[in-house]
Amino acid sequence: MARKRPKGVLEIGLAAVTAAATGRTEHAPTAADYPDDVVRRVTFKAGGELGWRISALTTPRARPAPWKIVVVTGAPSWAEYWAPALAALPQDREMIVVDRPGYAGSEPIEYVGDIRLQAQALSPLLEARPGQRVLLVGQSYGAAIATLMAAGVKSNRLGGLVLLSGYFGHSGPTADFLLKAGSRLLKLIPRDLRHAVLEVTHQAEQLDGVRAALARLRAPVHVIHGDRDDFAPIEIAQALVAETRSRRPMRFERAPGADHFLNDGPVEVLLAALEGCIPPSRPRLAWPSWPKIGWPWNRIAAPTAG
Repeated sequence: MARKRPKGVLEIGLAAVTAAATGRTEHAPTAADYPDDVVRRVTFKAGGELGWRISALTTPRARPAPWKIVVVTGAPSWAEYWAPALAALPQDREMIVVDRPGYAGSEPIEYVGDIRLQAQALSPLLEARPGQRVLLVGQSYGAAIATLMAAGVKSNRLGGLVLLSGYFGHSGPTADFLLKAGSRLLKLIPRDLRHAVLEVTHQAEQLDGVRAALARLRAPVHVIHGDRDDFAPIEIAQALVAETRSRRPMRFERAPGADHFLNDGPVEVLLAALEGCIPPSRPRLAWPSWPKIGWPWNRIAAPTAG
């Protein structure tokens, strides 16, 4: 049975300190919980010739699945918190969850504050195998980055963009408290927490490009937000949908009773919400069978040898 990942502000903070002290990039290594053919740690080369190696968790599949679900995580960016969802994914789906640049096992070591640069670095995630489509999920701070990634896709392989608990420049009371506390302790807290504070503090000034990208997207956009989110207020997500709907259709789904971390809830609920963003497969049309015609010469008996 998989171990319980740290939850809550104090638990996550302590886990980050412990990981930093021991030199681990995972707070609770997934290899101890799941076999390699269920959840696998991989790396890939960042896009844009940046020269970074990016770390991610993925679901190995013997055959390409019809849909590949790509998850761009929030701040701090820890793919391991999606491990239970990865392990529970059905075989006809693939998923890859990334540690963004500057976090966990991904390069660089330094803070990468430009969300356009992050989108460029993560663009290889959108590569798909022949006949495969991609559902791109941006979680929390990752929602803005995923939007920029989606805007750069030129083909029809992108089947949808999901903004999951999206953070767009406005903090709820809990996030506001943590940002103020973190800003005072920047030189003392572990790298990943420090980068998270810096990212969120400087995001608002970059959102004009995100709104423009969202308005020109052709792929379906789904917004899923918990109505008890005290990190990224649901009202901000609703306002974003309202201002964008005049230029493109968007679907808004309120998650009753859910907080900011939907991936910490029941795995079945999370996967059902994501599956609801995938259009049903079209039934394959079968050509009608032509009636057999009884030609006259078919009834002529073949001569027998005397």
